[in-house]
Amino acid sequence: MARKKLSTTIYITPEQNDHLKLLHERTKVPIAVYIREGIDLVLAKYDHILPGQTALLTGTEKPK
Repeated sequence: MARKKLSTTIYITPEQNDHLKLLHERTKVPIAVYIREGIDLVLAKYDHILPGQTALLTGTEKPK
């Protein structure tokens, strides 16, 4: 079952927008998917400063 997604507003640079649109045109993957993947990468990078937080269930969690 798909997890519920929340709506939020983000601000990106025009260059980021252009690159995301081009990536979407070439891959047909929705831009929102790339943004969620980017958020997951940042959360994984800073996992060590988020003690007590549970891992997101993305299938890429590292064992603790």
